[in-house]
Amino acid sequence: MYEVEVKLRAAHDAVRPALDDAGAERVGGVTQVDTYYDAPHRDFAETDEALRVREERPADSAADGEADADASATTKVTYKGPLVDADSKTREERETGVDDADAARGVFEGLGFEPAAVVEKHRTFFEVDGYTVTLDRVADLGEFVEVEAEAEREADVDAVREGAFDVLRRLGLDPDDQIRTSYLGLLLNEE
Repeated sequence: MYEVEVKLRAAHDAVRPALDDAGAERVGGVTQVDTYYDAPHRDFAETDEALRVREERPADSAADGEADADASATTKVTYKGPLVDADSKTREERETGVDDADAARGVFEGLGFEPAAVVEKHRTFFEVDGYTVTLDRVADLGEFVEVEAEAEREADVDAVREGAFDVLRRLGLDPDDQIRTSYLGLLLNEE
């Protein structure tokens, strides 16, 4: 499975009317706290890989992406492989749920993986023509828009990416303004 993602900086207030015009359906929101790890056996910054533990809490529908304090968190472990496409942030991704975030962190740290950084984001999701459009507000970085979909095979990546570019254009955004750096990379570059 390949995650085809196009991301760029954009003010959410400017994008919301275009989402309405495109007939976008709001499909939820979450707060995510991602702890990224450095590997003891290779440099993920050099290989462009990522390993994270994500704690996710559903958003209060009235608070537009802010976590619902009464909702329980879910936890996932994700491995992201190197980028496979020069024109988007497409990469192979493996993800699974875990019951206990502290235990997952303990397993990684026991194996020599060290926490590299924490990225917190408030996300609001919309559906447009089979693509997920996400309005992200990332702590210490600002506002972003992501358009993504999955491709079953690497041969499908180009068509899925072009569809994502079309969605961006419908929202009044320029695909040439995309950022291929992860939020983790952007955050580390800010330090």
